[in-house]
Amino acid sequence: MLPLASCTGVPGPTPSSSSASTPAGPTATFTFGTASRPLGLDPALVSDVDSYRITRQILEGLVGVDQTSGKPTPLLATEWTTSEDGRSYTFTLREKVKFQDGTAFNAAAVCTNFKRWFNFSPALRKQAPGSSFKGVFMAHADQAPLSIYKDCKALSAGSVRIDLTQPFTGFLQALTLPAFAISSPRALAAGSADVLNQNREGQPVSAYALHPVGTGPYVFGSWDNNTVTLNTNKGYWGDRGQIATINFISYDHPQTRLQALLDGKIDAYDSVTVGNFDQLVKRGKQIIQRDPFSVMYLGMNQQVPVLRDLKIRQAIEMALDKDTLIRKFFIDNTSAASQFVPPKLSGFNNNAPSLGYDQAKAKKLLADAGYKGEELKFYYPLNVARPYLPTPEKVYAEISRQLTAVGLNIKPMPVDWSDGYLQKVTSPGDHALHLLGWNGSYADPDNFVGPLFGEKTGEFGYQDPQVFSKILRARGLPDGKERTEQYQTINAQIAESVPAVPIAFPISALALSDRVLKYPASPVLNEVFTNVQLKP
Repeated sequence: MLPLASCTGVPGPTPSSSSASTPAGPTATFTFGTASRPLGLDPALVSDVDSYRITRQILEGLVGVDQTSGKPTPLLATEWTTSEDGRSYTFTLREKVKFQDGTAFNAAAVCTNFKRWFNFSPALRKQAPGSSFKGVFMAHADQAPLSIYKDCKALSAGSVRIDLTQPFTGFLQALTLPAFAISSPRALAAGSADVLNQNREGQPVSAYALHPVGTGPYVFGSWDNNTVTLNTNKGYWGDRGQIATINFISYDHPQTRLQALLDGKIDAYDSVTVGNFDQLVKRGKQIIQRDPFSVMYLGMNQQVPVLRDLKIRQAIEMALDKDTLIRKFFIDNTSAASQFVPPKLSGFNNNAPSLGYDQAKAKKLLADAGYKGEELKFYYPLNVARPYLPTPEKVYAEISRQLTAVGLNIKPMPVDWSDGYLQKVTSPGDHALHLLGWNGSYADPDNFVGPLFGEKTGEFGYQDPQVFSKILRARGLPDGKERTEQYQTINAQIAESVPAVPIAFPISALALSDRVLKYPASPVLNEVFTNVQLKP
């Protein structure tokens, strides 16, 4: 065992029974309006906001997120130590915790999960491109020498060690991702979690993804068409709050979400649009805004031959009037983006190159590149709203108008979100342009540039070994001036090569009914409903 340095965790709260905090147990029902249906409830294989919102209630990870600072805080691990070389983390696990199926939570269960993620097969990863493991740890077992993750060892029932192949400064922050929540090993086996032989909303999923089992405060109840129902976990180790039943109901259109709130059918909803905002204010409804921690962008795929020419990608950037897009379609205080790391994170580069909006120069660049009107398929999602993209159809229409104005030949390719939009635009294919965004999940610049630009992907077809190498190196640098400067350099290099055009750092907002006294809004969307306070 490697020598251990000083403890970097802090003791967590002592487990409390539900009788200590709420004598009769939670009794309230809370109904939340979502912008789309979840793509699956196995968080290791999906990455969409609406799936994560549900799985955060059911499953927990070793490390949680402090609501105020965003820093790692004890959850299923009560404390941890780091080896002197930064390559091993030893976690002390919370005692007397059981999974919702009655099996014990222990070190062996933790290692079952880590080894499962590490050993995801190439075929499985192709079926489920939402898997986060590779974006964080660089590679799976089939390319083990390239992986930051090395091994998981159960030292005792209550102690587990995670070994890495190199120092990884953002490791603890990364463990706060829903993707690294711990599932019941028994339930994983019973639900054949790595066999995606079920179908939900056109998505291949496993039986486990239709009935997840964790240690969290809520137990999966049912998934019926547009509604997912969760019930309080009577054996939960922590505070169970006021809410006994949660109903997540999806509404495809912003106006139907708004009307459901006004009619008293739901207690809250996410992805408030500009149009909704004004109506909510006029009706005196509560609106909670999250600090900006996402980036919305226009993706470009260099596997499409015409987009391999830097001049054409630059022309596309210069054709975009970001200020008009933000004014029309985003909530006030949304700022224009010139890079993919938000301003609040270290590594944000105030001097990142930005070509600006200039239609005349865009036209000249197209002429210089010899553009002859080649068709560009532009994919955009239907029937969905994301925190970073509240009205995709309207944003598409305006961007398409701006691109057409400089002479680009745009072919609209609308795809319903629930018909595999995410998979279509992040896998190799004929998508030349597409609308998407990235919602940060933990407070580290690697969470933005790593998954997007740390390797060649089917989304961008971007190939820059120098940038890939710099991102890999920056991951292991200790927090400080050198690491900050490395990410600033990375941001500048990405901006110069224009693999995509960052458009905005959007403000996202929730609307609440008068019944809600307090809602735990989080920039990283770590919103667990035991912390919701309702009027008596």
